[in-house]
Amino acid sequence: MTLNARPAQRRSHLLYLHGFRSSPRSAKALRMQAWVAEHRPDLHFSCPQLPPSPRAAFALLQSLTEGWPADESAVMGSSLGGFYTTALIQTLPHWRAVVINPAVDPARDLAAYIGEQSCWQDPTERFFFQADFVDELHALMPEQLLNPERCLAVVAKGDELLDWREMQTRYIEGPIRLLEGSDHGLSDFDEHLTELTAFLQL
Repeated sequence: MTLNARPAQRRSHLLYLHGFRSSPRSAKALRMQAWVAEHRPDLHFSCPQLPPSPRAAFALLQSLTEGWPADESAVMGSSLGGFYTTALIQTLPHWRAVVINPAVDPARDLAAYIGEQSCWQDPTERFFFQADFVDELHALMPEQLLNPERCLAVVAKGDELLDWREMQTRYIEGPIRLLEGSDHGLSDFDEHLTELTAFLQL
């Protein structure tokens, strides 16, 4: 599917959502922050630390973006952040979104991680993933994806944590950038950044 070309009207707000056990200090989050500083210093950029509770995380996102202009906002999310992105845009039909190796069924996958966890960027930062959080993830899962043409899915066949076929099936109705290699963290993120920012109309 052909991706939309960069329009004359650009987005004014961008939200970046990190994944499970990650933080605003992740490589992609920091790269996006640097890109904004270099190319769009006028852009309102937000990359919050998401709480372990999915319900609390989603409430934070709703509060944080309340009042953002519907036609001028965009969101990018990776892994669990991609799941939150997908849930968020179901109620924000004019937003544009990019999901990177998005978690399709995190309630199923993260049930194995109940207990104490550490942050990838700083193992001394620890949190407890509670059993109730699995139910909270179930509650957030959209039954169907609305306006799929506004969400670009970047799916790496080399993802070592998530099944690329499941991701492809989930987002098949919208544009998909299927990568032959790469990995879950999309270590070649820089190679795709121009295309992703263009899709987000930044």
